[in-house]
Amino acid sequence: MVEAQISNTLRIALLLVSSLVLAIGTCGNPMVVRLYFVKGGKRIWFSSFLQSAGFPLLLIPLCISYFNRRRRRGTTANTKLFLMTSRLFLPSIFIGLLIALDNYFYAYGVARLPVSTAAIVVASQLGFTAMFAFLIVKQKFSAYSVNAIVLLTLGSGVLALHTSSDRPEGETTKLYVLGFIMTLAAAALYGLVMPLTELMLMKGKAVVTLTLVLEIQLVMSISATILCTVGMLINHDFQAIPREARAYEIGEANYYQVAVWNSITGQMFFLGVIGVISCSSSLLSGIIISVLLPVTEVLAVIFFNEKFQAEKGVALVLSLWGFVSYFYGEIKHNKKKSKEELPVDDQKNSSQSTEILMVTPIVDQ
Repeated sequence: MVEAQISNTLRIALLLVSSLVLAIGTCGNPMVVRLYFVKGGKRIWFSSFLQSAGFPLLLIPLCISYFNRRRRRGTTANTKLFLMTSRLFLPSIFIGLLIALDNYFYAYGVARLPVSTAAIVVASQLGFTAMFAFLIVKQKFSAYSVNAIVLLTLGSGVLALHTSSDRPEGETTKLYVLGFIMTLAAAALYGLVMPLTELMLMKGKAVVTLTLVLEIQLVMSISATILCTVGMLINHDFQAIPREARAYEIGEANYYQVAVWNSITGQMFFLGVIGVISCSSSLLSGIIISVLLPVTEVLAVIFFNEKFQAEKGVALVLSLWGFVSYFYGEIKHNKKKSKEELPVDDQKNSSQSTEILMVTPIVDQ
């Protein structure tokens, strides 16, 4: 019983950390990606590459985890270098390739659309996630989760009322519409990726640990980076990057700084997603991304001088309402589940204790 409680405590801690990392990646990455294009960047495959190229950062905690496991065992003979099995390794490669395509669609969309508009379109991934989660992992929906999805979707719809006023100057209708389509494709594809990741973890039947989450993210990122590298080679991006850096509006040094932060925030986003899915569900991951939409909107107003209409305020209220609704439902569900899992004797004792508590005040009177 104690081990189960410790395991549950660790799971909650990992969920909180993953949610924080996801929040930073969700809000920060669109800003950095947009900054690259606004100041003169034009390489779509290069931007896609940066989304996953930060995977070497994962090697630091993985090395620490390995040496810690080896120290506890006192020998290297029985210490596995990786905890992943083939049941997780091969699907991780496939999902990584899908993420590479998703990165390309997203980078193309952000290159054509303002951050606020792109964020609105990306928010539709919640609906795609819910649909694919129902089809792939048989996700069950409570009244609270349905209410959250409806509210978050309505928030996105309200924001979409005045997107045309945010169209960048000089942007042609054709490119603007194509940006919409590519961003919507990115939302749909990532709505598929999250339930597929959840299904992989279910079929893999592995004990979820921080080390395993990092390993999965590492394999996915390497797979995605390889595909994007092929795209860069075909598009001659490697030859164009030095020229683009020299002509960058805010300087060559800042060009490479933007690239580095693009990689860091992109890695944080995907790591946060994997962590939340591992500890909870793909649906919760989608809800966290959607509820952060208004925060991204506010950041876009501050850093890119984008407009903040009254509709964005309404969307913020709807999003927060949906977020609270989801977690209230989860708390009620967990309480009910914990009560059902109690042994019969414990339930009787609990019931008797409740009766004593109810009777005691009357006796004292």
